[in-house]
Amino acid sequence: MLGKYLDRWLTKRPKLISYLLHASAFTLRSAPNQPTIHTHSIVVRNAGRVAAINVRIGHSVLPDNFQLYPARPHTVERTENGIAEIVLDKLVPNEQIQISYLYAPPLLWSQIHAYTKSDDGFAKIITVLPTPQSPKWVIRMFWVLVLIGFASLLYLAVELILWLV
Repeated sequence: MLGKYLDRWLTKRPKLISYLLHASAFTLRSAPNQPTIHTHSIVVRNAGRVAAINVRIGHSVLPDNFQLYPARPHTVERTENGIAEIVLDKLVPNEQIQISYLYAPPLLWSQIHAYTKSDDGFAKIITVLPTPQSPKWVIRMFWVLVLIGFASLLYLAVELILWLV
């Protein structure tokens, strides 16, 4: 059982992560009859150790107005039933792209993006919540205390073994 987890942890492979950055609606006050326009963005990131090959971002409905940042070559493959995929040849380790969409109601952000996958499997979809970032000194102090606790547990385990023997 331990071998399974060690193999999973040590094997070099891509690790796709996809998350929603924001969803917004704008009322265009300068236009006649003040139409509403919706927008949202997703980020697809390869957090793995090797390149993710044949990355596909699936859409139930793909709006005509979308863009990739940073701009890069891609293709759009559409099926007869309306499903579309944005296809990227590969994402190298630690590379990420942002895809921004612009569309009009009644279409909503939840009706657009369906999945993200590569030749190695599906991406992990993460719900992002804004959180405050701790200062570096707090993070360093936390790790110092963790190491002190680990060393104490190791010392107690050695003492327990010596006491039992």
